[in-house]
Amino acid sequence: MKKNVIVSLADSTYFDLLNELIDSIKKFEKSSSIAICILDAGLKKDQIEKLSSRVDEIKSAEWDIEVPSIKIRGKEWLKSQVSRAFLPNYFPNYEKYLWIDCDAWLNDWNTVELYLKACDHGKLGITQTIGPGYKITSKVNWLFGKLAIIKSQNFKHALSSKIGIEKARKLAFSPHINIGVFSLEKKSSCWSVWQKNLKTTLKSGKIFGSEGLAINMSVYIDEVETEFLPLNCNWIASNLLPKFDEINQTFVEPYLPNNKIGIMHLAAGIWMKNIDMRLDKKVKIDIKTIEGNIISKSLRFGQ
Repeated sequence: MKKNVIVSLADSTYFDLLNELIDSIKKFEKSSSIAICILDAGLKKDQIEKLSSRVDEIKSAEWDIEVPSIKIRGKEWLKSQVSRAFLPNYFPNYEKYLWIDCDAWLNDWNTVELYLKACDHGKLGITQTIGPGYKITSKVNWLFGKLAIIKSQNFKHALSSKIGIEKARKLAFSPHINIGVFSLEKKSSCWSVWQKNLKTTLKSGKIFGSEGLAINMSVYIDEVETEFLPLNCNWIASNLLPKFDEINQTFVEPYLPNNKIGIMHLAAGIWMKNIDMRLDKKVKIDIKTIEGNIISKSLRFGQ
């Protein structure tokens, strides 16, 4: 029986990305020791059939917290903004859970081992979206003099979710935590704290972003014990492009010591002429190499 599991979710639109994530995991021999489970948020019947022979379990994602239908409007993939906080309910037979969004892929197995180690003793293993090379972490609209309106992601979502101005202020300049990759033990108390906050954020705010806000509240307000992992463990390419190592044929961080990217995450998309690389694998962008060249390359797995 496998003790640990990697979980992801997709609808039919992101089926190809989900397959690439699975391929990126299975290319490592050590993947045989870990289960892969999938939450179905709108996959087609033939897609589920194709997946069934490649993964350990597939379960239909549900609205684990009741959400008004007017907020859903047929976007079943929004279940991803709720179901992540309830993984032990879907797949109860595992000790540790590593969630990876389907628009991400694994480039270095050491990252899996880091996340599984990070969640020891009930801690949350996760990465903040801040690191060397980030030129802006929060936006403000300057009015005049020293007066400004805060536009940080955490603050904006906190205000729209009506969690209270004191809590919103506490989150305003806290480094944003991306929920697209995280690890937790089944027995961790973080699950219940996260679920409590998620019920609050879903009451007034939009569904999209509610789960991320809830985990930021859990860390910065409820102070759940957290193990913060390096940025290369969840490299969000839309925030900062990686470089490419031509000798070792792998993506690396753009600044010295050019650490290898562990998980490449295409959150928010990589766009070229209004086409999102997540939806069209033919899309390529110019990437600098550590050898000083510029190459045209896709950031998708296997491209």
